Amino acid sequence: MRRRSLLAAATALPWTAVMQSARAVEKPIQIIVPFGPGGSGDISARMLGDYLTRKTGRTVVVDNRPGANGIIGVEAARNAPADGSVLLLATTSTHLANPSLFRKLPYDPGKDFRLVGSFGPGSTYMLVRPDAPWKTLKDFVAAAKASPGKINYGHFNATSKVTAALFAHAAGIELAAIPYKQVSQAMSELIAGQIQVVFTDTVAGDSFVAANQLRALAAHSDTRLKRYPDVPLITESYPSFTIRGGFLGIAVPAATPVDVQQRLNALINEGVTTDPIRSKLEGFAFSPAKLSLQQLADFEREEREKWKNYVDIAQIEIQ
Repeated sequence: MRRRSLLAAATALPWTAVMQSARAVEKPIQIIVPFGPGGSGDISARMLGDYLTRKTGRTVVVDNRPGANGIIGVEAARNAPADGSVLLLATTSTHLANPSLFRKLPYDPGKDFRLVGSFGPGSTYMLVRPDAPWKTLKDFVAAAKASPGKINYGHFNATSKVTAALFAHAAGIELAAIPYKQVSQAMSELIAGQIQVVFTDTVAGDSFVAANQLRALAAHSDTRLKRYPDVPLITESYPSFTIRGGFLGIAVPAATPVDVQQRLNALINEGVTTDPIRSKLEGFAFSPAKLSLQQLADFEREEREKWKNYVDIAQIEIQ
């Protein structure tokens, strides 16, 4: 009874008081990332974790739970306490694409979760080795047409798979898909020459491009990337390639009290639109913005419908 009374009292306190109370400080905030270390979700979650620690005084633990196209991590978050102590790194794969790729998805992103924040829409790299024989997108497409199915692309989540398949459809080429569990595995295989191309968001790919380990043959964004203005956009050659760049957000179990959702929303909105997170995200060609809970819900619903169309166009077999 005493524990229940303490919890009831805590929920009645202002958010900052809850964060600074002895009991709240004892319980870490957990951010479940449903993919492996080194990817865009992992990088973004750790930036947010540092911010939340500074802002609230609570320890933040980033928990990578890769596997099954993000499903393992999402299931863990769905079954977590709905009190704001466990957050889920929501992605294009987990919340927009998976419902159209799996016949029996064990969760419903629209019913089981609520988005409380967003890192903003992102951009995409089409990556090849620095010594790849294709110097331009035109060269790549010509080679693929000359040898249908001989060029392999690596994918590690729904976004990387659908993006590549949709590009192949737009360009009228046939590419062979090679699955990986984590983005780091796909990148290593690309560097080693085991596969020839990877489509990934600019957060995950940027360090490889900056270190000249991989070359951006093309990019997908609203405008050419500020850091690499010489890298052409895919839409300059294929205007029908309109798929949105990677989405990264933060979600909580749907049963989380609305006032907790609102307070998390305010915290995350402040975090992603102020330095150091804002400048880092913009450097990765993401566009952070303050979005209300309703705006996030509307975005998720609309984008999920678009992804159903993307999967249909790309003719990806439903699992």
